Amino acid sequence: MRLIPFVLTSVAALALVHGSAMAASYAIDPAHTHATFEVVHFGTSTNRGRMGKTEGSVQFDRAAGTGAVQVTLDLASLNTGTAAFDKHLQSPDFFNVEKYPTASFSGDKLTFNGDKVVAVAGALTMLGKTNPVTLKVNQFNCYVHPKLKREICGGDFETSVDRTQWGMDWGTAYGIPKNVRVVIQVEAVAQQ
Repeated sequence: MRLIPFVLTSVAALALVHGSAMAASYAIDPAHTHATFEVVHFGTSTNRGRMGKTEGSVQFDRAAGTGAVQVTLDLASLNTGTAAFDKHLQSPDFFNVEKYPTASFSGDKLTFNGDKVVAVAGALTMLGKTNPVTLKVNQFNCYVHPKLKREICGGDFETSVDRTQWGMDWGTAYGIPKNVRVVIQVEAVAQQ
């Protein structure tokens, strides 16, 4: 029974950073933006889940090397492929979705290596608590969508979080790890 991410989410959206030479605004494409998490189950297999509903926006000024991202994850969209496990993860033992239906990421610190974004730092709010989170950029690209005729930027981001920082400590006494790997895929569409 593990969890977490979130939002972690989508923070990846900040990725939008790569493609423009001028300040630009992007909207996260919810059909291509998801946060997944994985945690080892009692030292054996790895349990995985996905947060499927996201929304948010990104502002980016490539020339200035600045930007900001706001991403919200709908925790009720959590899906592990097993209904009973989903229900437990949504309970007060983990995400407590009834009381805290969303998790959010807000980031405004980008790290570059040359002209490539390599990290996005910000804060993840979940279960009523906010803690710093930095996402490593695994890949990133921008292109002009052939049908939309607008720039799309996106990539894959990852981090590892200690779920107990948000008060999510169920199962640690039984050997369920507190560290959770979070992988975020993000695509965002330039706004006109």
